[in-house]
Amino acid sequence: MTLPASFFARPITHRALHDRKAGRVENSVKSIQAALDAGYGIEMDVQLTSDGHAMVFHDDTLDRLTAESGPVRDRTRAALEEIPLTDDGGTIPSLEAVLDLVGGKVPLLIEIKDQDGAMGANVGPLEKAVCAALANYTGDVALMSFNPHSVAACAQYAPHIPRGITTSSYEAVFWPEVPAETRDVLREIPDYDRVGACFISHESTDLDRPRVADLKAQGAHIFTWTIRSPEAEAKARRIVDNVTFEGYLA
Repeated sequence: MTLPASFFARPITHRALHDRKAGRVENSVKSIQAALDAGYGIEMDVQLTSDGHAMVFHDDTLDRLTAESGPVRDRTRAALEEIPLTDDGGTIPSLEAVLDLVGGKVPLLIEIKDQDGAMGANVGPLEKAVCAALANYTGDVALMSFNPHSVAACAQYAPHIPRGITTSSYEAVFWPEVPAETRDVLREIPDYDRVGACFISHESTDLDRPRVADLKAQGAHIFTWTIRSPEAEAKARRIVDNVTFEGYLA
């Protein structure tokens, strides 16, 4: 299993080609359409609804990007599809709606957000929903998650779809919900072979980690998140195969 060549042809937009000041917030239909118009690949996030669907939305709560509050998982797909995105004009899209819009025009890198809460094994419904939505999709797509249990579930539900692990330095200040011992384990990316991954997407400020070099030497593709300037992109490309970017045009 390997990634299609399209994943390396051009840089990949982080949460689509968003620009809140221009009326396009992250992961929105407007941002996705902007990425399509520019010919960029799209990295996007998915969260689970109360009735078992995948929605394209980064946070586990509604507070930051809508006038609503509370967990995404407490709302149905139909209810979420009616919630306006602040500063955008659109509403929260379902994964199925985004797949219909993209239609294979550019590659999709879908990050499955952790549903366990502490990177544990209490996962499955979101992975199943994502893989079901992708069952008849013919475009280039890959799945990834910070939670290795989630990546393993993707291997079960859709073994033919390329999968990888989103990886990090796991500094405590950014991961307060994850126990220290779990962060210490995940930091060294021990699950790469176990879950059948073919790539990682690693934190840009931690690319000199020896484990990243080891995986690259073993043939893993290396992406990085999140690049915010041409200078940072040039530096990262000494190590990585491609970047996810925002805040400038790569």
